[in-house]
Amino acid sequence: MAEKFEVEALGQVVGGRTEPTDDYWGGTRAIIRLDSRFPVEATKGLEEFSHLDVVFRFHLTDPADLPLRARRPRDNPDWPEVGFVGHRNMRRLNWLGVSRCRLVEVDGLDLHVEDLDAVDGTPVIEVKPWFEEMGPRGKVHQPRWVADMLGNYYAPTRG
Repeated sequence: MAEKFEVEALGQVVGGRTEPTDDYWGGTRAIIRLDSRFPVEATKGLEEFSHLDVVFRFHLTDPADLPLRARRPRDNPDWPEVGFVGHRNMRRLNWLGVSRCRLVEVDGLDLHVEDLDAVDGTPVIEVKPWFEEMGPRGKVHQPRWVADMLGNYYAPTRG
């Protein structure tokens, strides 16, 4: 049974990239600017953390581009067909992305971050500090195609 609900953005991404790309997000700096309706105390203590988990909305994606069938990642014929739940791209039923980025500085309601793979103007739905204890437990594994595909994802920005 599908439940519908509304979410409200906490703020938005300011600066950084203006267009989404598949690779070379390394070193990309941006600001997560929280909405002014929040008190400055909303970020108190956040500077003690090195990384954030950020949930955002893929606002530039065509809503008609929602292939729910299995398909090859990046349309690469060398990689296996994978269902939409096995992808992490913008073609999601709710158009939500999740990114872990480095927190560089907290300046009031501005969170200066690096390696956030969201573009200027992206609505930010949620920000959470990264807790080591919330990370994976046990051995982590994934198919080989993921490492092949993402080898340059966080490589330094080409330019």
